[in-house]
Amino acid sequence: MWRISKSWLRGLGLEFWLPLPLVAVVFWLSCSFLAAQQLSQSYSTEKKLQSDTQLEARLSVNVLLINAAVNRTQKITQIEVKTADPILKRLELELPTIEFSQIEATIAEELGLPRQDVRKLVRYEIVD
Repeated sequence: MWRISKSWLRGLGLEFWLPLPLVAVVFWLSCSFLAAQQLSQSYSTEKKLQSDTQLEARLSVNVLLINAAVNRTQKITQIEVKTADPILKRLELELPTIEFSQIEATIAEELGLPRQDVRKLVRYEIVD
């Protein structure tokens, strides 16, 4: 009888198909176990995000004109920089000083330009 059922299984191809559900269940259980092990572990990060730092970006733009409005009563200077860059056309700064040498030095430092170039480009307007 065993010979009849074995040949009958071979004829239907069931020798291959019958163990497949068992293999699938073993594979599923082992993958579930491995995933549970990985997900239960705690990971510590080496680098943490710091939100209290400021990002400093340096741009190299072609400056066309610098207008500085010096307000003597409030002791501030409002600066408008016009550039030839199509993305950054205008840049505004506000400085807590009204002395021309400090204004030029700060503009030169912020824009990364030589101080002589800033002196040629800046136009002052005194506001009382």
